[in-house]
Amino acid sequence: MDWTLEVVIVPVSDLDRAIEFYRDRVGFDLDHDTVMGDMHFAQLTPRGSGCSIVMGSLPAQREMAPGSLKGVQLVVADAEAARAELVERGVECSEIQVIDPRDGGTFFGFADPDGNSWAVQQIRARAEHPLIPVEARGRFGAEQEA
Repeated sequence: MDWTLEVVIVPVSDLDRAIEFYRDRVGFDLDHDTVMGDMHFAQLTPRGSGCSIVMGSLPAQREMAPGSLKGVQLVVADAEAARAELVERGVECSEIQVIDPRDGGTFFGFADPDGNSWAVQQIRARAEHPLIPVEARGRFGAEQEA
């Protein structure tokens, strides 16, 4: 049986501000921004990822304090290029650290406006061998309308 991690809840204090940060600054794709009764929530997915983040006013999100998520890890093929892209978009990032010279040992980090923190790990092998092939990346199907 496969067990796939496909959603991580990110506790935020202002959903619109969080959408702007993750979509416009970090570059995640906005899958949906949904209002259902008294609930307002959004799902965003990092390009190439099989796991999304969900934010908003769903019951599970109300149990977590904004900014309490720490150390969720993203993986990129080139840490320098990824960090430069984020800095250019106005995201404050830590300096790149090489903890181990082997592939997988290079990191930097950033935090969202609430203080939820992210680690970014470089795995150069992802450039030629992404975990999710480009042709399989349509989360909801290209034909679905927003």
